[in-house]
Amino acid sequence: MSVDANKDDLLIGVSGAGAMGRGIVQVAAAGGVNVRLFDINADQCKEAVDFIGKMLGRAADKGRMAQEDADAAMGRIEVVADVKEFAPCDIVIEAATENLEIKKKIFAQLEEVVRDDAIIATNTSSLSVTTIASACKRPQRVAGFHFFNPVPLMRLVEVIEGVLTEEWVGDALMILGKRMTREPVRVKDAPGFLVNQVGRGYNIESQHIQHECVADYVDIDRILRDAAGFRMGPFELLDLTALDVTHPATELIYNQFYQEPRYRPSSVMRARLEAGMLGRKVGRGYYVYEDGKQIVPDEASAPSYDGRPVWISKVEAEGHNKLAEIVRACDGKLDTGDTPGADSLILVTPIGEDISTTAAAQGLDPARTLGVDTLVGLATRRTVMTNPATEAEYRNAAHGLLSNDGVPATVIRDCPGFIGQRIISMICNIGCQIAQFGTATPEDIDKAVVLGLNYPNGPLKFGEVLGASNVLRILDALYRFYGDPRYRPSPWLRRRAMLGLSLFKTEI
Repeated sequence: MSVDANKDDLLIGVSGAGAMGRGIVQVAAAGGVNVRLFDINADQCKEAVDFIGKMLGRAADKGRMAQEDADAAMGRIEVVADVKEFAPCDIVIEAATENLEIKKKIFAQLEEVVRDDAIIATNTSSLSVTTIASACKRPQRVAGFHFFNPVPLMRLVEVIEGVLTEEWVGDALMILGKRMTREPVRVKDAPGFLVNQVGRGYNIESQHIQHECVADYVDIDRILRDAAGFRMGPFELLDLTALDVTHPATELIYNQFYQEPRYRPSSVMRARLEAGMLGRKVGRGYYVYEDGKQIVPDEASAPSYDGRPVWISKVEAEGHNKLAEIVRACDGKLDTGDTPGADSLILVTPIGEDISTTAAAQGLDPARTLGVDTLVGLATRRTVMTNPATEAEYRNAAHGLLSNDGVPATVIRDCPGFIGQRIISMICNIGCQIAQFGTATPEDIDKAVVLGLNYPNGPLKFGEVLGASNVLRILDALYRFYGDPRYRPSPWLRRRAMLGLSLFKTEI
């Protein structure tokens, strides 16, 4: 039993004419596939077709496609008035609201209509494909086909195989995804599938960091945007996606994984959700919005460097060398003694550790000791970290010095792994665990995250850029400090880091 997704007369159905359904119809028709569209609300179907026509017309006007191709695409779309008219379809894609009972009802209706060898796929973003399929007489031909919003702009589609999904179903959907000009990745059914799992390591961990009062929202956004290279800071992103979407999805993933600590939600996000601070769409979230424009607090100017000597710990040799070069470029006066002078500013470059732990371990005066992240952002935005004993004059001296060459510096409170190290390591660790569970291949994990989340690197590539051994050190330090199992390293990461292997290396 199989579907030839390459055939010229392939016919697919889309059930649901909302934002996702209309987007799926548009990319299918533009890719040369004939589509039947149904929605219980006939007016919504008409609105969807009108919208698709405008989008394709705009693409033609801007030269992104020929007018005749736009016209041909519109000619491939047929609105049907009854679900029974899906009978001849080879593949039907359900794109209804994220409600399990509604989806089960739709799948039961579709099974009564389509032929036995037709594929029925769900565009669910968070519900278990296996659970949806369990309501079907033939669960082996059910799969997930998860597009991202807005569909025409987001090239990724996740092809999700439930526990009983047969291989030919995934094969056909991979072909269909390519015909629809998308980039398909193959995923085994898991809570959050692939992309939504990895995303927890960015926004949820950032909220945990903020909850510790390490830094405020805008400074965390600046560090992760400027230093780590993310297109949007986590709190900008949460405002864009809206807390009434993100937080329930986080709780769902957490509970579907039986309270796996890596995905633990934040009580702060729940409180903000209940307060109605949903984000951009209501004018208030982590930021305030006026006429749709984000209001960002101005960044205070750095203090002037007071010229005092600077002593840099040599415990981390590579970090010492990097930071010494920066200090020289900032016209700092290096104290080259074996121990710091009586009035010298003391800088350390820990990997994973906080400054309190580092100062105590190295026998340094904590009042004069600050840390600098030498793994993330030295050339674009520097992170300077205090400890509870740091005196203001030394904090100001470090801030002024490390901003002296025009590169901005952000001062944060004590935190194992700074902010950049900690967030990147969490993202990498989740990606490694996905690989460990065989949910997707290492290559598909990175491809999906870059396309679906617009991260500068995929999780495994992030690990290789930072250094797998460094990521392991950071996570081990976080685990030691907090005693929280959400920081325990994945076996995939630990084994490859210990052996000096690429994180993309699979076992024979």
